[in-house]
Amino acid sequence: MNFFANGWKQPKTTAAGLLIAVVSVAGVLAQQGISLGRVGTGTVVSLMSALATAMLGLLAKDPETSAGRVSGSARQQGGASSGSAKLGAWMLIALLVPLPWMEGCSAKSVAQNIVNWTPALESAVATVDSTAALLTPADAPIFAAATSGFDAASNLLVTQAKAYLANPTAGALQQLQTQVVTFQQQVSASLLEVAKITNPSSQAHALTVIEDVATIVNSILSLVASISSKAAVRKMSSETGIKLSMVRPYLDSNRAAELVAAHYGEPMTVARTQVAQAEFAEMQAGF
Repeated sequence: MNFFANGWKQPKTTAAGLLIAVVSVAGVLAQQGISLGRVGTGTVVSLMSALATAMLGLLAKDPETSAGRVSGSARQQGGASSGSAKLGAWMLIALLVPLPWMEGCSAKSVAQNIVNWTPALESAVATVDSTAALLTPADAPIFAAATSGFDAASNLLVTQAKAYLANPTAGALQQLQTQVVTFQQQVSASLLEVAKITNPSSQAHALTVIEDVATIVNSILSLVASISSKAAVRKMSSETGIKLSMVRPYLDSNRAAELVAAHYGEPMTVARTQVAQAEFAEMQAGF
């Protein structure tokens, strides 16, 4: 009976728990292809998830207090609780953003998101180009050989992303799917290659700059997958000989989260959640 008594005494916490459960169940149903029918251009499952997320956002609103009747310490505690609630809502929203089963986002908005990553990609590749000179004479050729195709692959991916944004056809999407997988495989291969460098300083520097490219390419891969059919995602994953699990030991989650947080202008906690969820989704899809 304590379970029900506690639930009655803490209605906001109870409501948040129930909404989280709705979001979680909706995610599982959607991933299993269960829609429970259609609503407009989406499904009942996606509507349930969206409504639950919206309600969580409302629960996270700051409680209004009277300055004349509430002590300073009480206001601080209330502010801390509100901040925690807001952070929890942010994290839940972050969990939903990158997933392929979320419906309602247009292909054009996702395409714009992909294009928005391209300046960061070009900058990261430019950093890679200048890194060989910073390594030891013995390690520089290894690094240069491992990253030799980055410029061409990056330029082609940027061009195709912009072409898809301008004309989001099935053919343009297919070209984008092929190129992002090709580049992702090149980056993964380079990570495995530079990991063989024995000089600790050179290895750490080489891995860091390639990790930045990997984070951006994997972000674009997630975005492309989110607007691709299940059959297309299966085809994309079947073309990956180097799986994410193979290069995961050489990736720094904190550095990846820093890039994502800076790009989207969001808290690190949210970015860490997005990175972890995107990696999980890609592994589940066979990447």
